[in-house]
Amino acid sequence: MHLLKQLTQSSTTIPKKYLHLSKQEMEYNIRQIKNQLGTSLFIPGHHYQKDEVIQFADAVGDSLQLAQVSEKNSAATYIVFCGVHFMAETADILTTDEQIVLLPDMRAGCSMADMADIYQTKRAWEKLTQQFGDTILPLTYVNSTAAIKSFVGKNGGATVTSSNAHTMIKWAFTQKERILFLPDQHLGRNTAADIGIHLTEMAVWDPIHDELLFSGNPDKIKVILWKGHCSVHENFTLNNIEYVRKQYPNMKIIVHPECKKEVVDASDYNGSTKYIIETIEQTEPGTAWAIGTEMNLVQRLINNHPDKEIISLNPYMCPCLTMNRIDLPHLLWSLESIMEGTPNNQIIVPEDIAANARIALDRMLERA
Repeated sequence: MHLLKQLTQSSTTIPKKYLHLSKQEMEYNIRQIKNQLGTSLFIPGHHYQKDEVIQFADAVGDSLQLAQVSEKNSAATYIVFCGVHFMAETADILTTDEQIVLLPDMRAGCSMADMADIYQTKRAWEKLTQQFGDTILPLTYVNSTAAIKSFVGKNGGATVTSSNAHTMIKWAFTQKERILFLPDQHLGRNTAADIGIHLTEMAVWDPIHDELLFSGNPDKIKVILWKGHCSVHENFTLNNIEYVRKQYPNMKIIVHPECKKEVVDASDYNGSTKYIIETIEQTEPGTAWAIGTEMNLVQRLINNHPDKEIISLNPYMCPCLTMNRIDLPHLLWSLESIMEGTPNNQIIVPEDIAANARIALDRMLERA
């Protein structure tokens, strides 16, 4: 189902009564419902969610990990996904038809995923295949819509995560001469450079103007990067790094590969959310870290590791606005809708889209 259609068929405005409940009342009611529903309820919580929501999560992780855990949890009838729309879509794709995936707030989204829609993608594919023929394999970051995942699966490609992007891009080059990487240009550029693709062999596709941005000989192009980005990670800058180097000379800098290439190159370490968490967990007490990723996660790492000095690489960074839509009122509203027999904001991916999207996911999981 198209997102716009889903929004019009779902009650997206939370009843006012939930906005007047105290924090204590909401937490009590959520605990009561969790106890009543038992194993028929499963609440996955993404790393970027607020602590007020994470405290009720049955599993905490990245988007694909949570979808896979949901798939394995056959006892759960209701999966209340505390994340964003594309994550809930992936959970619906991987779980059974009998399981119901709910998103507590339909406004919860990802600005990066919104930078590539299926209509733009089809137009781009038509123009690029006219120019390059059957030499391109599409890859899409899991931070993308089900429709994009389905398109990629239908055209021989696969999904990628920030943890396995290197593996998947290497695999893609065993299949075709070129790749189209959606929708995050920075993850694509950083990963391709890591495996030896020169920047002069990378072009950018501008979906707004439907044009290929490249100044050299197009026959030399190996990677076509979609002109999209993460609104949070793109805001970490070289100035942030220079400030930390000056003010905290003993501090290590670790960033997510969704950051710009110059920021990744200037940092000490870079890797997925899981990599960042594990690096901080495994490092010695007394070490100092500046972390370039979403603020809720950074604050959680600060709270969980008082034996280490941890700061945000950009202390003025705000949490991701779209990833932080879900709060206690929306979570309680979602759970009470289950108890009332009218589950609210169900995410349903049509079978024709889900089938090809699953192919794209499976191609990745086979190589994970």
